[in-house]
Order: sequence, then structure tokens, then C-alpha cells
Amino acid sequence: MNERGMTRRDFGKVGIAASFAAWTARKAAAETNSDTLKIGLIGCGGRGTGAARDILNERNENVQLIALADAFEGRVNNCRNSLENDDNEAISGRTNVDDDHCFVGIDAYQQLLETDVDVVLNATPPYATARHIEAIIDAGKHIFAEKPAGVDPVGIRRVIAAAEKAEEQGLSFVAGTQRRHQRQYIETIEQLQDGAIGDILAMQVYWAGGIPFAHERQEGESDLAYRVRNWIPNCWTSGANIVEQHIHNIDVINWLKGEPPRSVFASGGRAWLPDEERYGDIWDNFSCDYEYPDGTHMYSFSRWWPGGSDGGVHERVVGSQGESNCQDMGESGINPMVQEHINLVNSIRGDGPYYNEGRQVAYSTLTAIMGRMSAYTGRRILWEEAMESDLSIVPDELDFDLEYPLDPVPVPGED
Repeated sequence: MNERGMTRRDFGKVGIAASFAAWTARKAAAETNSDTLKIGLIGCGGRGTGAARDILNERNENVQLIALADAFEGRVNNCRNSLENDDNEAISGRTNVDDDHCFVGIDAYQQLLETDVDVVLNATPPYATARHIEAIIDAGKHIFAEKPAGVDPVGIRRVIAAAEKAEEQGLSFVAGTQRRHQRQYIETIEQLQDGAIGDILAMQVYWAGGIPFAHERQEGESDLAYRVRNWIPNCWTSGANIVEQHIHNIDVINWLKGEPPRSVFASGGRAWLPDEERYGDIWDNFSCDYEYPDGTHMYSFSRWWPGGSDGGVHERVVGSQGESNCQDMGESGINPMVQEHINLVNSIRGDGPYYNEGRQVAYSTLTAIMGRMSAYTGRRILWEEAMESDLSIVPDELDFDLEYPLDPVPVPGED
């Protein structure tokens, strides 16, 4: 039993085993979703369009995409056209989005939630994820939410509360940390937890690559439109690379350890990104030393710059009797980004384990956030400090007519 009141196995399987009350609610929810599941998509960019394809795969029967929402009309139109004309008939034949179910604007998600969709896929930039998860659960919808769960501690607490409400209502909640649905990882993590390489002594995780994009501002484009369209380089829209991408690797170690770390001390900087608006206000590299309650350490390295991919994207665990990359003891399975949607649909229908991954993705997101907090402040950050922090970096009011000036690049020791 750890200091947070959960065993390692409990934390690793958060959401798999529900309480009796939640099981009863889930059974009732499953009985109402035995027929065609109506899907809505919030966030119609490349990742959202991909998520729609994943849930419409031929292994999922009786699913139908009926609604789309995005801040930008062009993305809604491109997503709709792409899916309706997909070469895979399972996708094109089950994309049935009428004009009056295409919603555009910063609050388009609210209009989508007023329709009769059963399941919502949320694939918006991270700044919106926490408030969307909260709204989706409040609307009584099952959910797939892309990672990360948010960009600040205030948002993370909203996700945790929403995940608890989802369980009470029997709503299924799958997150985009797809390694949790990848057979190689599942089988390897289980063996590592059973002592396959002896006692775990140290862990290393890497996400090293180039920045995904940095767009120029278009003529006449408002601040909000530009920040949302060019969301990767801005801290309040992406959370920075340690949160937006590196969460995948961090999540694997939290899963292995069965709990989040108790503290982190981090550093980093802006070594390559030029001082231009299109490159935002983020740092381009973070190095973090996370300590877990049992005294073991995870060394975390994430960076965005040309040639940065030399470090790779991977995990490494060293034990008293060997080492592992966290996927070398399992057999290959189907694409985990498809498998997570198969598991979601089966969970909704009561044909498989119940999934509520809200708390675990919130914890792993907060683990990444506290690394950024430590690096930006130059201080060691405790888990409890991060969890209780009132840090909120997303503007309360989002309006295309308001100004959202670029924040200065953080300097440790300065407010």
C-alpha cells in the first residue's frame, strides 16, 4: 500500500475494476447503448480525423459518426470530406454528418454536446482538454480524450473530478495514452512488476525530436485564432513539449511504478528556438530528475530542435537482474491507436473490461506539468504542491475579439 492509499496494481489498473455502485451504473449505461453508437468529434485537425478513423474501424460494429466541431470551419470541412471519401468503406460508409451537425467556433463543442451523440472524441489542443472533458461528462457522454489532460494543475483537478463523476454514472473514459492498450507494453509491464529483471533500480525516458510546426501569423489573423492555430509553441495552448508529447513516456513509468513520483528537480532552457513570434514562449528542452516514493529515480529528457531525434523516443528500465525497454517481453498486437477505440466501444457495451482512464491520464499529465514547474521556477516541486497549486495558465475568457499577447520566455527565479 502506498502513501496515497492504493496498491501498485490498483494504480496500474485505475478504471479497470469499478466499485459495485459504478458497475451497476455502467451496466445500465451499456444496456442503453446496445444499438448503433452515435459518435461526435471535437477537434477536426489531423489527430481528430485520425481518431475518427480509428473508432470507425471495421472491428467496431454499429458505430456512426454524426457530428463535428472545431474552432475553424476549414478544419470541419476538410475532416468531413476526408472521412466521407475514405477508401475504407467501413469509414466512409459510416460517416453521416449532416450540415446542421457541423459546428464552428471556440464554443462549438457546447453545440455538439446538445445533440444526441453517445460518444465524444476530444482531440483539441491541450489548452481546451480539461474544460471539454468536464463538459462532456456533465453532458452524460462516453469519452475518448487525447492526451495530455490539461496544461496546469487547476485543469488537472477538474479532470480528476470529472473522472470520478464518470465512474458514478457508468460512463466509459479512454485516454490517448495508447501504450496502455499496446500488447507489447501490457505484457512487459506485467512481467516487470512481477520481478522479471529483479528490483527496479532506475528509469530513463526520452522524447527527442524537432518541433512539429511553427506557423507564421496570417494577415489579419486575431491573437486567439493565431494562438490556437499555432498552438504547439505556446505554453498555455500546448503545455510545452514535456507535457504535450513526453507524457507518453512518463505515463509508462507511472504505470510500471504503480504511482506518480513524490518530487522532481528539473532544468532546461531555450537553446535553439529563435526569438520570433511563431516560435512562441516555450523552452525547447527539459531535463528532469523525478523521485518516486520508494526512492528510485526516473531521468526524463525531452527536447525540440533540429537533430533532436538522435535521442529517440523510448523508455529504459534498469533492474538488479537486467534491463528492459518496457515492450521487449510482449508479443505484437494490432495498432494500439485502433485497439484503444475497440476497448472503448467494448467497455461502453459491456462486452469487455470497464475503462475509466481519467485519473491515470490526469496523474501522468500532472507529473509532466510539475517537471515544467520545477524547470521554470528553479525549485524542487513536491507532488502534493503541484496537486494543490492554484497555477492556471489558460485565459478564463476566450474570444476572437480579445488580445492575447505572447508571454515572455520563462527565466528561473523571476516572476
